[in-house]
Amino acid sequence: MERIRSQLFYKKALEVIPGGVNSPVRACKAVKADPVFFERGEGAYLIDVDGNRYIDYVCSWGPLILGHAHPEVIAGVYFASKRGTSFGAPTWQEVELAELIKNAVPSIEKIRLVNSGTEATMSAIRLARAYTNRKKIIKFEGCYHGHVDALLVKAGSGLATFGIPASPGVPEELTAHTLNLPFNDFEKVKEVFEKFGEEIAAVIVEPVPANMGVIPPKEGFLKFLREITQQYGSLLIFDEVITGFRLGVGGAQEAYGVIPDLTCLGKIIGGGLPVGAYGGKAEIMNLVAPEGPVYQAGTLSGNPIAVAAGLATLKELLKPGTYERLNLMAELLEKGIREALEDLDLNYRLHRVGSMLTLFFTEKEVIDFETALSCDTHLFAEFWQRMLEKGVYLPPSQFEAWFVSLAHKEKEIEKTVEAVYKVLKKLRKD
Repeated sequence: MERIRSQLFYKKALEVIPGGVNSPVRACKAVKADPVFFERGEGAYLIDVDGNRYIDYVCSWGPLILGHAHPEVIAGVYFASKRGTSFGAPTWQEVELAELIKNAVPSIEKIRLVNSGTEATMSAIRLARAYTNRKKIIKFEGCYHGHVDALLVKAGSGLATFGIPASPGVPEELTAHTLNLPFNDFEKVKEVFEKFGEEIAAVIVEPVPANMGVIPPKEGFLKFLREITQQYGSLLIFDEVITGFRLGVGGAQEAYGVIPDLTCLGKIIGGGLPVGAYGGKAEIMNLVAPEGPVYQAGTLSGNPIAVAAGLATLKELLKPGTYERLNLMAELLEKGIREALEDLDLNYRLHRVGSMLTLFFTEKEVIDFETALSCDTHLFAEFWQRMLEKGVYLPPSQFEAWFVSLAHKEKEIEKTVEAVYKVLKKLRKD
């Protein structure tokens, strides 16, 4: 495939945008490639500026669960935009969206709409600290909660050392109260609570991490987090920005039967437009201004066009049989890849939870960030490049989830599996 116009656009972008992209992973550095510039999306496909078509498993990093340019979403956006793009004032549609989410997500009694997942997690952390009158936060290595200063940390040198900044520009004081622990590790969580329990405001976790690849929680791990936070009077925050409405109407908390105190949402509830939200128990949410003293505001929060896209998306997802069809396509993709691995005698790890999956280029069991790092990222980069040439667009990082949408049908799954088999066979020979 020729991508001459993409190359020209990238060259121009480098002159005016840092790295030529507006979000780092788009630069495709991890797969040793230049970014592809896209012109439009159609169902399960992306079409680049050179006219090449790709089966898309990025789906805008999760929000496009209905596929690209779904007619109901486009209609919702069109009619909303005719009424005006932004009011900076309440609309009845945002109340409808809030009510729909409240009725769907078990933990949410009240909800506040914001503009991004990052804003949602930042606000939830502030609220948890205010509610508990504590400072310390536990997060887990490899779980990404946006580029919030307090959560942008890497592991310290020992079990109970606090996180140190993972980026220049983040003062150490802002991460000094963040403990970064291995995901799925019961004992280390227990040890940290035994040492700092009365100081811990909250535990924040992706119930199914998707930012170090898809890694399911060990049996009982989420329940354990619920129990230990209740024991020490801390809050449990589920970052369901990715899993919310992806694993089912009620998200991961419904799927695993564990109800957090606060939930962060994004992606799917905006139908492809910028949206975030945080919500939970009414007694906690009542602390948010103007009802309470915890300040949080946003000019474009509850933007009518974004809300319209979210409403259209969620109403489609609420139709009978939706998730059964979605998960069936993901199952077929998983089955096809497993058969390819078996036929080629490759013992790479393949994880799937609902309509999210990751092929890890390692033979080790992947249970947390440390074991995910055993992957052969150079081999994945070669895999990604060759899949692109076969018309399949995957997330340009070993440590991301592939997303299946309702627009993916058997034809697209079969073409993808065929491409996976041919590429893996070629890589094995090379």
